[in-house]
Amino acid sequence: MEISAGVAGAGSMGRNHARVYGLMDGVRLEGIFDVDRGRAEAVAAEFGGEVMDSLEALAERCEAVSVAVPTEHHLDVGGKLMRLGAHVLVEKPIAANETEAEELLRIAGTTGRLLQVGHIERFNPVLRQLEDRLDRPRFIEAHRLSPFPNRSLDIGVVLDLMIHDLEVILHLVNSPVTNIDAVGVPVLTRYEDIANARVRFENGCVANITASRISPERMRKIRVFQENCYLSLDYQEQNGKIFWTEAGGIQNAEVEVDPSEPLVAELGAFIETVRGQKEPAVTGQQGAAALEVALEITRLIQAESDSRGV
Repeated sequence: MEISAGVAGAGSMGRNHARVYGLMDGVRLEGIFDVDRGRAEAVAAEFGGEVMDSLEALAERCEAVSVAVPTEHHLDVGGKLMRLGAHVLVEKPIAANETEAEELLRIAGTTGRLLQVGHIERFNPVLRQLEDRLDRPRFIEAHRLSPFPNRSLDIGVVLDLMIHDLEVILHLVNSPVTNIDAVGVPVLTRYEDIANARVRFENGCVANITASRISPERMRKIRVFQENCYLSLDYQEQNGKIFWTEAGGIQNAEVEVDPSEPLVAELGAFIETVRGQKEPAVTGQQGAAALEVALEITRLIQAESDSRGV
């Protein structure tokens, strides 16, 4: 069964979604919508699909729609599309705040439409290595660094970058958060551009997470420790190493990763979810949980900044 797909928001992320939909078997890129019609026309000219004049027209023609508009519009755009009958993949973070996230969940429930959240690292092939090899992580360290992006300047680095690792860690640990310590500093914007958080879980696991969007280099790495095992993975290079104790010594081996583009896997999972009407790989509830932790970190950073009179 061919699925008709569309994209709301023709910026850099929406352009990538359109590119992938245009390449997928069993999918027809049907429509592109953006409040800036010129941007929509440029994406449609490059990858196909018809420029739509409204969200109503987009939902009428498309079963599945990626929402790649600014975060502050996720509720308005995603909610409207679901009310109009479309299944929705909304880019991360799911919404601007907890209240809006809950409203998106409510709309999905009342309309019976699918709501997937675009936490792309869940589809990175290195994550499968973590899922396959870990049963009780005790300590996790994640670093996500990038040069200044000149985008997503309406949010800080926690909601821009750190939230990727927060969602993955919540998924891996699968235990309630009991305590958070956080620091962050605004450098080039009015929001935090570099941040560190230490998150403790009810089961005893501790995660130390660093994110920066003012680094001269790019880095996306995660290290996970559990009893008798340590796994170090590079999301960016899609490789890693595993260390374990055996016969009184420490053994190690390269982790074999089948390289693939995470966005292709993410949109493929979304389309298969729409086709089979099953639960999304990253549910709205999971996206809302990651947002809740990320917002608590930003509040702690702001409180610490206020105490210093910054």
